[in-house]
Amino acid sequence: MKYVALPDDKVRRLSFYLAMEEYVARNIDEYDLFFYWQVEPSVIFGRNQLIENEVNLEFCREHGIKTYRRKSGGGCVYADMNNIMFSYITKDEAVGFTFNRYINMVVLVLQKLGVDAKASGRNDVMIGDRKVSGNAFYHIPGRSIVHGTMLYDTDMVNMVGSITPTDEKLLSKGVASVRQRIALLKDFISLDIEQFKAFVRNNLCDGEIMLNADDIRGIEEIEKEYLTDEFVYGNNPKYTIVRRRRIENVGDIELRIEVKNNVIKGIVMLGDYFIVGDVDACILQPLKGVEMTREAVSKALPERINNTILNLGKDEFIDLLLDN
Repeated sequence: MKYVALPDDKVRRLSFYLAMEEYVARNIDEYDLFFYWQVEPSVIFGRNQLIENEVNLEFCREHGIKTYRRKSGGGCVYADMNNIMFSYITKDEAVGFTFNRYINMVVLVLQKLGVDAKASGRNDVMIGDRKVSGNAFYHIPGRSIVHGTMLYDTDMVNMVGSITPTDEKLLSKGVASVRQRIALLKDFISLDIEQFKAFVRNNLCDGEIMLNADDIRGIEEIEKEYLTDEFVYGNNPKYTIVRRRRIENVGDIELRIEVKNNVIKGIVMLGDYFIVGDVDACILQPLKGVEMTREAVSKALPERINNTILNLGKDEFIDLLLDN
């Protein structure tokens, strides 16, 4: 696996690194590629999440925390210079297999450092019963992209406050609660953050690809999309019915449905689930104009939707849609 390096040590905004993943995936012809990055305090939320549902925008403005949307699914994440973000790009298009392979690579690196790390749930790396890394993925033609956090250390007040109420009592309780559920790697290894980064690179990569000024310009061109209000904030969908449910091994799903005379006129799907196919083409578009009955909905949907939303069964989705 090759490490993708930038020609300088400049700290860039988070959107640059998301664009860098896309650029690398589309322009560098290597089977496996990897790089890591750090950012000034930022919140990054998933492709299918509404920013007002996930981010405390007032807290972020008051504390200089930037907000960005990514193209992968999953939940809301806080990042700063004391934790590390990993990016992995591969030609393997079996997304579920690729995701598991990446998670296991991270686990093995931590185990080499004597850390009792293991994979858990949909997307986490755990130390004991505490989370040290959360990850997400998405797919473009010919490439799979996995990215995630590695909590070496972090500002706990910012982490909790950026996604929870600013009330001081709630914030204090939130920090204590979250601290019991996450592991900071600095507490388990003797390496400082720079030594840890070097260890990861040396153990995962066997060569380097150095980007040049033309590559930087190409990345910045892709980055423009990530900075538009339309991409970051999205359009609030019209709806007459809201269905919400957490489905085991899938995630939180919220359906906003515009219904007239018991017929679906429009539908939007929000949440922290993982996308492995085209949700709009395979699930949402087929439902437009369909009567809100089990028979009609079942007939409109494909037999399998777990190859579009990871681990989601057709009956589970229909139960949610019809509130059964």
